[in-house]
Amino acid sequence: MVEAHVEACRTAGLRIEGAVDNFTQRVPAATPEEIEGAHSRILLAVKAQHTAAALEQLLPHLASDGYILSAQNGLNEILIAEKAGANRTIGCYLGFGADWLGPGQIRYGGRGEVVIGEIDGRSRPRTVELHRMLMHFEPNALLTDNIWGYLWSKLALAAMLFATALNNEGMDVNIGDTKRAAVFETLGREVMNVAHARGVTPVGFTNFEPLAFMPGATDEETRGAIALLAHRWDNNAKKHSGFWRDMAVRKRRTEVDYLVGPVAELGREAGIDTPATRLLLDLVHDIEGGRRQQSWDTFKILLDHCETRVH
Repeated sequence: MVEAHVEACRTAGLRIEGAVDNFTQRVPAATPEEIEGAHSRILLAVKAQHTAAALEQLLPHLASDGYILSAQNGLNEILIAEKAGANRTIGCYLGFGADWLGPGQIRYGGRGEVVIGEIDGRSRPRTVELHRMLMHFEPNALLTDNIWGYLWSKLALAAMLFATALNNEGMDVNIGDTKRAAVFETLGREVMNVAHARGVTPVGFTNFEPLAFMPGATDEETRGAIALLAHRWDNNAKKHSGFWRDMAVRKRRTEVDYLVGPVAELGREAGIDTPATRLLLDLVHDIEGGRRQQSWDTFKILLDHCETRVH
């Protein structure tokens, strides 16, 4: 299927469709085996679980003074820095949604944040140049000195979206139902507790305020943040997450081990317990393994656990 997508992109063209724009553009696509030469800029946009394999194929083609931008979900910057070197790694947070529909066909869910930053927090000429380039795609793209704050905030949101993927109702229905709020409150607090223990200052983005889940935040602040988040999908054409699509449509493994998994692992290292996060991880594994269905019954297992924790 990868080869079919590459062939479509370089022949008929890549079709982008959605509420923002609809167009087709032929692009010089290539499979990994066809890549030649050395490149100063590599934008890595594979699923988190494929990062290691992609790095093995790409590193021989990365110029000595080049860099890799991790345009992915999760904390892949850690692995990239280990393999390529911290000085050749740039972090990135993306807040827009998109779905691969078929070879040469992408649905762009709508505009969202594009944020980049050096993993050591110091801006360099290369990041200023890359930021300028990305503004051609998203005019409001940001250059930050706290990319880890964005990445950890996105992990909290990812945990919540994985929870919505336990059943077949949309993100708007799940997060908008106050009777299910305990799930999103508990997951958000667990992720932010780990971030806090690691000295990370979370950064908010459109309709998501991570500070409302940090230690010391009131119940009122947390519930208000969940209500604001629900509003995000009220007016969004994309009602299901890519995590839901992986399980329900494409019948493949998700990124859960590389998004939710590190929260539990880093929590253990920091002495922070994350029982709801670990239960979520187990439930997604059960769905992936065919032991459970995406259903209300599966979601309710997590809800019952979180209600016990909250009350």
